This record gives sequence, C-alpha cells and structure tokens, in this order.
Amino acid sequence: METIRGYIENFIHQNPINGYNIFVLSDKGKETTCIGNSKDLQIGETVELTGEYFEDAVYGKEFRIKTYKVVPPADKESIERYLGSGAIKGIGAALAARIVKEFGKETLNIIENEPERLAEVKGISMRRAMEIAVQIEEKRDLRDAMIFLGQYYISQALSVKIFDTYGQSLYTVMKENPYRLAEDISGVGFITADTIARNIGIPENSPQRLRCALLYILQQHAGEGHCYMPLPELFYEARKMLGTDDETIQNEISGLAIDRKIIVRDDKVYLAPFFYAEQNCARLLNDLNMPLERLTGEDEEILLGRLKTIADAQNMVIDPIQLEAVKECVKNSIFILSGGPGTGKTTTINLIIKYFLGLGHDIMLAAPTGRAAKRMSEATGYEAVTLHRLLEVGGQTDGDSRTYFNKNEDSPLEADVIIVDEASMVDIMLFQGLLKAIIPGTRLILVGDAAQLPSVGPGQVLRDVIDSGEFSCIKLQRIFRQAEGSDIIVNAHKINHGEQIVLGTDSKDFLFLERESTRMIIEHMIWMMRDKLPGYCNANLYDIAVLTPMRKGALGCIELNRHLQQALNPPSPEKRERISGDFIFREGDKVMQIKNNYKLEWSIYGRFGIEVASGLGVFNGDTGKILEINEASQSVKVEFDDKKIVEYPFNALDELEMAYAITIHKSQGSEYPAVIMPLLDVPEIMRYRNLLYTGITRGKKCVVLMGSSGIVREMIDNASGRGRYTSLKDRILELRE
Repeated sequence: METIRGYIENFIHQNPINGYNIFVLSDKGKETTCIGNSKDLQIGETVELTGEYFEDAVYGKEFRIKTYKVVPPADKESIERYLGSGAIKGIGAALAARIVKEFGKETLNIIENEPERLAEVKGISMRRAMEIAVQIEEKRDLRDAMIFLGQYYISQALSVKIFDTYGQSLYTVMKENPYRLAEDISGVGFITADTIARNIGIPENSPQRLRCALLYILQQHAGEGHCYMPLPELFYEARKMLGTDDETIQNEISGLAIDRKIIVRDDKVYLAPFFYAEQNCARLLNDLNMPLERLTGEDEEILLGRLKTIADAQNMVIDPIQLEAVKECVKNSIFILSGGPGTGKTTTINLIIKYFLGLGHDIMLAAPTGRAAKRMSEATGYEAVTLHRLLEVGGQTDGDSRTYFNKNEDSPLEADVIIVDEASMVDIMLFQGLLKAIIPGTRLILVGDAAQLPSVGPGQVLRDVIDSGEFSCIKLQRIFRQAEGSDIIVNAHKINHGEQIVLGTDSKDFLFLERESTRMIIEHMIWMMRDKLPGYCNANLYDIAVLTPMRKGALGCIELNRHLQQALNPPSPEKRERISGDFIFREGDKVMQIKNNYKLEWSIYGRFGIEVASGLGVFNGDTGKILEINEASQSVKVEFDDKKIVEYPFNALDELEMAYAITIHKSQGSEYPAVIMPLLDVPEIMRYRNLLYTGITRGKKCVVLMGSSGIVREMIDNASGRGRYTSLKDRILELRE
C-alpha cells in the first residue's frame, strides 16, 4: 500500500451517485491519474490518498484509491490553487493570488481563526471577509457530516440535503429517529428513510417506522392526485408494506390524528393540508359567489350594443353562446367557461376582456404555467402571468403542500376581474392560495377544458367546481368554421365523445403510423423530428414534443430521452457533461424542472449581457436548455423558455430531467407546433380516453401517432380513466345545507 499527496487538477469523470471518480492529481509538476470511490472532492483541494499503482492496457499507469482524506494545502501554490478553484464562492484566481501574497502559508489559519484580517487585502470588505470565513467553516462541518453519513451508505446529494436541513443537530436526528427525514426533506420517502434506519439499527416494530410508513402511503397517493384515501385501502397498503396487524395500524392512525398530521372523516383519511385546503376553498368560493348585477331588458340592449361595437372593430361575428357567456360574467362574481379546442374559448375571453376594459375595470390574466401564460398573452394581446407570479410566491415548507404567497387575505389582489386560463391544471393548494387573495366583489372567471387530464398536484378543482352545480357555467360545444378544417380539432372532439376516428396518413395535420416494434418507432421518431417536421411545421427542433403515456418502459420518457439525446445532441469534445440520477446531462440538452422550487434565483439578460430582471422561483414543468456545465463552480446553467437563466448547483440536479420526451401529464397547458405520441405496449391502466385526448390537443400544426391502432381504439372506448379521491364538491354542497 502506498500513500500519495497532491491537489486535484481536474476531473475526468465524476459519478455523484456512487462517488466513483477519475481525476488528475498534481504534485510539484508530476501528474497522476487516480481512480476509485472518493465522494465530495472538488477541484483545487489537497488530498492524501492510499492505494496501489496498476498498469491499464489503454490508459497506462494509474493509482487505485483505497482510502482518502482532505488535508490543508501545505505550500503557497497549493493554497492559491484551492482558493481560486471556485471552491469558495466569490473568490476567483486573481483575488486568491492577492490573499496568498498577503498572508503566505498562514492564509488558511488566518481565514479560520482571524477572518477579519482578510479585510486587509485590497478588494475585500469586512462583510465579505466574514462571508468567506463562514464558507470555510461550513465546508469543514459539511465534510465531517458527509463522513458520518457515508458510513450509512447515504449518497452525497442526500447528505447535503440532510446537512442543510438539520445542521449540527443531524447527529441526534440520525441516531434517535431517522424517519424524520421522510417528513422534513423533500424527495426522501419511507423507503430511503427505512433503509437508513435499518443500517443504523432502528427496530422494525418501532412506532416511528409505522408512523412514517402511513404518512408515506398517503403522500404517494397524493402524488397520484388524490386528496384523501379510503380507510380500508390505507389498512390494506399498510399491512402489505409492514406485515403488521390492524390494531397496531389503527393505534398509529389515531396517534397521527391526535397530532393533526392527518384528518379522518367518514372513513376517509386526509393528509391535514389537503383536508383544510378543500374546506377552505369551499368556504371561500361560497363567500365570493354573489350576484353582482341584475340585467333588465334595457341593460341587455346596452350590453349587446357594446359587444357589437367590439365585434365590428375586430371584424368578428358574435355567436349567441358567446353573448350568453358575457352576460353571465356581468351578472355573477364566479363564472366558468368550459369547452374543447376550436369552440371559441379564446374569442369569448377576448370579448370579455374588451367589454370590461371598456367599463374601466382593472383586469388580471393568469395561467398555471409559464407556457400557458405565454399562450394566453399571445391570444389576447394583454399580459398574462403565472399564478405563482400573480400571487407573489414567497416560500414554502413541507415540500409543495404548504406554499406561502405575499398576496393573500391580508394583501389581496387589486383587480375588478381575474381570468384564469387552463384551470383544469390548477391543483387544490394553488386554488386555495388564489381564493385567499380575492376579495368579495371581484369577478373570478375560470377558463378550461374539463375533459383534459386533471392537475399534476392533488385535486380536480375545475371538474369538482363544475359538478357542484353551484356556480354559473357555460360549456362551448360547437366547433367554429375556421377550426373545422383541422383534423386535430375534429378528431379531438370525436375522441372526447367516444367516437372512433380514421387512422391513416391521408390527413395534412393528423397522421397515424402503424408500427409493431419499439426499434422502428424510435427510428421513425428521430427521422421525423430531425428531417421532416421542422420544415413541415416551420418549427425549431426543440419545439417538437414527444409525448408518452408513461415514464418507464421501452417507450417511456426515461428510455426515449436516452435515444433522442444520442441522436439529437450526441457526445462531443466541445460539450461538457454531468451525470445525475438516470441522466447524463450535456450542454445543449433540453431539460425540464420537475418540482416547484421557490428559492432558485433567476435572471434575464438584455443586450451586452446586462441584467434586466431577476427574481425567485422555478416551477414544475418549466422547460429550457443547458447553456453551460461548469466543473469549477460545480454548477449547471439553464436558460428557460421565458429567457430566465438559472444556475443549478450539482447537488440540485435531481430537480431536472431530460425533456426531449415527456409524459402527457407534464405537457398540460402547453402547445407545440408538432406532437409525436408513441402508443405501443401502453400499460392497461393508462389506456383511457382523456389521456389520449390531452396529448392530441397539445399539437397545433401536426400530430403524429405511432404504434398500435388497437391500443388507440381501446383508449377511445375507455371513458373511465383513473378516478381521483377528492371531496371539494362535497365540501361545497355541505355549505348549501
């Protein structure tokens, strides 16, 4: 066994999951390639390695690592290299040189013990000096924590999250109740916490384990869109997972109810935030729902005259159902406009906007996602924003279940009319935030297609509100003449009504290609994306969407992304890469944010790289492109569709996924020039009508289905879909009694 020492010059390969790295170690001009498990090391750090040299047939002499440790840099050159490597935020090569020139070999000792002396260096204020010292101290504490957590086989990324959540108290948490990780840290579930607990030695029958398992089961179901779980189903899932008896399970359910973690009503078990959200939404809707005006015959004549003036100016013909929609908006504080593609929703919204603007009303337009808000702006000519931006998101705790908005009952939205498009995408928690920020007397107009898939988050708000029958609602059903020439729109309506469609290649915008093998589908998909559809639809390659029903499987988005990345953005010496989870991220890749993160900073830059806007928050479903992967700063720079640029630290890359192919669920609220949908070997549970309907209605100029005609026909016939356990409708109707 030999021992070598030096500083890390650069990484040839890094795997953040298992810590297997290949890097170049430099010592007095001598370079050594080192291979082995060496988590949490950074460029510029000085390390001491033990191991053995071996001769690789291809790469020559290399050092195989057995053990390693980070040691303080011993000479001025090493100290300067470490400080200037990007390991300490805010110190670049030039500043590192000035610091080391000032303090020499005593630099690190001074930073740790006399940090105020850094202010003696030109360009460093006292505040900056203390910030540098805090970073050095935190890195030391973090490294100690990682060594401790590493003995329980906890990954680097999770170790950082644990340290960020608990700080120095992590040692107590891990030894006494590691199941707290599942409650306190986003992305950690029962399985991970249970594995850690077993490694630590927590007994299987511990109350903490049973409690954590029950919350995990409820959270998993919430992740599928449910607001509650029937009690018999919870017992069944708990028995299957834990192998324990019903009495023990009931005791833990009672304990969780006493602690107000869950609410049990009529054999329905809710995670507490979802129960109160449904209850609050019902109450707030009831408070807002009031008649605002009574239209006499004379009033209707005036309204009709104003609408005629608007229509003449826009060269449009008003349909009677559109007139009725405007009348309902005038009369009621809550109005719902529903309908499929091509039925005139956009025209009706424009009539409503122009009518109320003509009365001098203040109007706010919003949608659940950035893409949907952009579409709304383009369709109306007025600015629309995301609901998160409208409500001025301020922060979050407990994952996505408790989000704080600066606009609320204490600081309401100042508007006469609020119009929300793509309302089928609004989940129960976001809807609660919106209603809290609206004062009685404000008109709330919800626009959406109830036949679309429900929200990604828990709830089915639009459908429950419509089904309650308590609010004014008009459903547009007639396809307008200008939309009749689109087979996408015509076929979408047929599918929605359960009618079979013609499957073939004769249409100009709706094609079906019968393909019997996965390989053939992928080959033809790549050919169409790269060679045919960009010119046919006048679209950028990155604007063409591959929408698949499932995440896993040969035609799930994970596997499809691997194939599409290889074909559309292959490896290149000019493109840097970073491995994270299931993906190898590469500069130029199309990516998607997969969870709401209210703390991520973004900037928008104008000409000459000047920052013109900045803020916080990147949201589930936002898509963008990787601009840069920077090993020195340990970060990935992404530009999103709305020109926002975000820097992700390497340990936050689990919030990104490749987005050449995405699930149909993730596509909600978006519109693409062209859509390709592979429909072969679709799991039976996903063969339902509104999944197919939602995917098809995302395409604007062209939709291509590839796969089995039998599966397509089966999906059209299956109207049941995947039901959701929600009770907003019941809460609304309770208030009427």
